[in-house]
Amino acid sequence: MGAYILRRLLLIIPTLLGIMVLNFVLTQFVPGGPIEQVIAQVEGGGDVFAGISGGGGDAASAASQSEYAGARGLPPEFIEQLEREFGFDKPPLERFLTMMWNYMQFDFGESYFRSISVVDLVLEKMPVSISLGLWSTLIAYLISIPLGIRKAVKDGMPFDTWTSGIIIAAYAIPSFLFAILLLVVFAGGSYLQWFPLRGLTSDNFESFTVWGKIVDYIWHIALPVIATTIGAFATLTLLTKNSFLDEIKKQYVITARAKGLTERRVLYGHVFRNGMLIVVAGFPAAFIGIFFEGSLLIETIFSLDGLGRLGFEAAVARDYPVIFGTLFFFGLVGLVVGLISDMMYVLIDPRIDFEAREG
Repeated sequence: MGAYILRRLLLIIPTLLGIMVLNFVLTQFVPGGPIEQVIAQVEGGGDVFAGISGGGGDAASAASQSEYAGARGLPPEFIEQLEREFGFDKPPLERFLTMMWNYMQFDFGESYFRSISVVDLVLEKMPVSISLGLWSTLIAYLISIPLGIRKAVKDGMPFDTWTSGIIIAAYAIPSFLFAILLLVVFAGGSYLQWFPLRGLTSDNFESFTVWGKIVDYIWHIALPVIATTIGAFATLTLLTKNSFLDEIKKQYVITARAKGLTERRVLYGHVFRNGMLIVVAGFPAAFIGIFFEGSLLIETIFSLDGLGRLGFEAAVARDYPVIFGTLFFFGLVGLVVGLISDMMYVLIDPRIDFEAREG
């Protein structure tokens, strides 16, 4: 197992490097970079830098030759200053190598437009995304595992049939559409006003008692978590059912029943551990999946300031330090979580040997 882990850790390096190279190259061809963003703000805000040009006609003529769209009329000194501040006065290869060297030291730089380090910015938004990802994953598991086991036991019966209909409907409904439905029905739409429209806590949250803070937090997070959970719950239920069905049909289950063991003893004493292997071992990957996927729309609908909105706003503003810093960090986290998932398979079932399979 040690050799397998070492190989996987070494494989992380070229994989992560490939991700960064591909995305860095793509950004070189995307129009509207950070300098164009600043130029657009300047042009839209009036003649803010009129005092810098001094030369009037000559400066305008020089700026008209600029490679940046919308730079007409701005002094070339201002454009050059922007290039130095953003690091675009250096060749792309040198910028990429410098960026990767800094990332290896976990120096992710500072946001172009927020005057805050990327690490502090991510830490500021992290509680919202962790709340959605963690609670959605836990609730999905708490519902899906017993429901999936029950469906496996009642396979082909009316219970299995009508619950499958509900699961298929839940899987087919987009999470953002379900979120809007929850808002309309339960959060001040045309019907009930049981839950708040936005935010993770109330404005006077700090004045609450400990119990009051817990209740307020649950009150705010309930609808976003339900909207995020619906898709994961459907997938995990069917995964649990199919896993248990495969185990129930195996010879050791038939032998256990022939020995006179009760159905409950057979199910939870023999089938449960083998049937839960793929479900439990996939918990880290499931959490990361819910943590990253679909968070943008849910956060936008419920006005939650999390990593989904951060990534979207950084992409729109071409805030490259935020884009590449979060891409590097979360890409690394995703690769490590994949390795952890494999290790969990071995911990749960020692019969699994990845090294033997590779050999």
